[in-house]
Amino acid sequence: MAGFDDITKKAQSFLQDGKVQDALKSEKAEDVSDKVFDGVADAVKKVTGGKYDDKIDKARDEADKRIGNE
Repeated sequence: MAGFDDITKKAQSFLQDGKVQDALKSEKAEDVSDKVFDGVADAVKKVTGGKYDDKIDKARDEADKRIGNE
């Protein structure tokens, strides 16, 4: 699994780059992530029939805190 470990290390290094961090905290990243997270949350809510809406919303909000600027 050396190949997987190499990819993981490269990905971690890439994500720690200052320019990448700036991009992840940008307004554009916020707009895109909001649309993606909202779409995923809505799809999961539909599949689960509303049974876990509160948990889904909480997970969506936690993910949103990590990408974008809001």
